[in-house]
Amino acid sequence: MRKVQGFINGEYVSSGVYGDIFSPATGELICQYDVTTPEQVDQAVKAAEDALKGPWGKISLQERVDILYKIADGIEARFEDFLEAECIDTGKPQSLARHIDIPRGAANFKVFADTIKNAADEAFHTPTPDGTGALNYTVRKPKGVVGVIGPWNLPLLLMTWKVGPALACGNTVVVKPSEETQLTTTLLGEVMNEAGVPKGVYNVVLGQGAVVGEALITNPGLDAITFTGSTKTGERIAAAAAKGIRDSSLELGGKNAGIVFADCDMDKAIEGTLRSVFANCGQVCIGTERLYVERSIFDEFVQRLKEGAEAFKLGASDDPETNMGPLISAAHREKVLSYYKAAVDEGATVVTGGGIPEMSEELAGGYWVQPTIWTGLPETAKVVQEEIFGPCTHIRPFDTEEEAIELANDTPYGLASSVWTENNSRAHRVAAQMDTGICWINSWFLRDLRTPFGGAKQSGTGREGGHYSLEFYSELTNICVKL
Repeated sequence: MRKVQGFINGEYVSSGVYGDIFSPATGELICQYDVTTPEQVDQAVKAAEDALKGPWGKISLQERVDILYKIADGIEARFEDFLEAECIDTGKPQSLARHIDIPRGAANFKVFADTIKNAADEAFHTPTPDGTGALNYTVRKPKGVVGVIGPWNLPLLLMTWKVGPALACGNTVVVKPSEETQLTTTLLGEVMNEAGVPKGVYNVVLGQGAVVGEALITNPGLDAITFTGSTKTGERIAAAAAKGIRDSSLELGGKNAGIVFADCDMDKAIEGTLRSVFANCGQVCIGTERLYVERSIFDEFVQRLKEGAEAFKLGASDDPETNMGPLISAAHREKVLSYYKAAVDEGATVVTGGGIPEMSEELAGGYWVQPTIWTGLPETAKVVQEEIFGPCTHIRPFDTEEEAIELANDTPYGLASSVWTENNSRAHRVAAQMDTGICWINSWFLRDLRTPFGGAKQSGTGREGGHYSLEFYSELTNICVKL
């Protein structure tokens, strides 16, 4: 039985109150964690404040950059430990986490170390009536103590996506991972100590969002809050951040659309769409839950996507043949299955899936669902309108480019979209009209960490990535010198 503790002021701390974590793959109790008390949340914020005023706030930019590289090297040195922890927490295949979660988790520290090192300050020569002029230039300073609230679908990757630039800009952090996935976030505390990160710079609090998360976001010692998760929780965080006029960066839900034109490269479109719909068992905020396919290729596309979905191998994370894992929890599986039922109740044609797969005795207690494809529903159907966050999609035919754009944009969300076409003019024309924070053309989840990432409409506020992260995690002071 693993034991997990919070990490405050450079040390692991106990509360004497424990929560349980169950294996997504087997349903068995695999871990207990110390639930952080509200008093310990206060201690974590105070430790972060002290570190900001103390050693962390006094080191040079180059020293910060060197430490961030050491953190990345520390993750890479303990690659197998992080891999095991991430897969135990999430149940995802090691083949996925080995190539995405852990390498990207380490890379985030190096990328933002390089970004801050090469960030240029602005300077302007300003004319004055007396003819001597003035010089205006900017100074970049840390925002302060940043509350980082991470999701359970990509725990290490999305946590370091925020912690990396926060530390690069000189901030200190208090991190609350999801109560479902806490192993890699707490393990990172050991790496922080080994890398020479001063005490109090990186703190971790554990527990339910309604209690521990609420204690964190309402703590007046926080200067900014960054969050990835549901729109509903994002609304609560935005409200809490408004008290004290604190900045918030919110990457929220999505109901992402993919548009497939008849002139697409069918092989590329099928391969990319299989990933965008089913990767990580559909538990990806940028996943494609709505597909619009030009009518002349509709039947072929549906048939080939069906064949691809039915070829997935569900199994244990350490099985090299496994390429789809379980859902994160029993509660989430019930939610996803309720949408599977709603689709049938509303008249969907179930192309494939729609239920619980037969698993081996060892895995039968896990939170498994079948990869699922529907057709035949109107746009008003529940599974077409609401984010499901499971391995499923609805496919609808379209006849004109204008119709496809209108259908894709007809949602309160605006996180991601994808367009599949070999017509270069159409690709640029359609992508520019997508009401989303990112649009992929003939690809999916192809990310350059220097580019802005975030959502439109109810999919969030703010942009992170490259120098856009620096804008959120730092404050600019303009200095005006009369010459």
